[in-house]
Amino acid sequence: MPIKSFRGLIGHEEIDTVVLHTNTGSTGYRITKLQLYPNKPGDEHYLSAVKVYSVPQTGTPDEITDFSDPTLLAAAFFQDNSDKAYPADLDVIFDNMTFNQDIYITHKSKSGTASINYYIELEQIKLDLGENTVATLKDIRNQS
Repeated sequence: MPIKSFRGLIGHEEIDTVVLHTNTGSTGYRITKLQLYPNKPGDEHYLSAVKVYSVPQTGTPDEITDFSDPTLLAAAFFQDNSDKAYPADLDVIFDNMTFNQDIYITHKSKSGTASINYYIELEQIKLDLGENTVATLKDIRNQS
């Protein structure tokens, strides 16, 4: 299966959109990797929460993570301190859910206004008509 990758720099309390939708909806995706990397390694203290959703997000991004939310596809928490005694740490959890619409990445920095880089890999999957319908209906239902 082909892998598509996306990367970007996301600011404090920002939302990025990764455009994936097609006219037919016959291409599905699954997250296979999510990584975070500081914008200024060694210069800043980082406490960054990044979340990936299957539906558009409104309001100001926060760090509160609820794994019972069916629209949450992935969550990552990166922490680093400019003091070398405290090594960087990254926790990442993602669902194996198949989706065929755009995804939305949010970031909340608990250590000021630091931006963070993200890198996400998606496995591309050819969907048959039934799978296409199920994925599209899930997205529609979750937006209501």
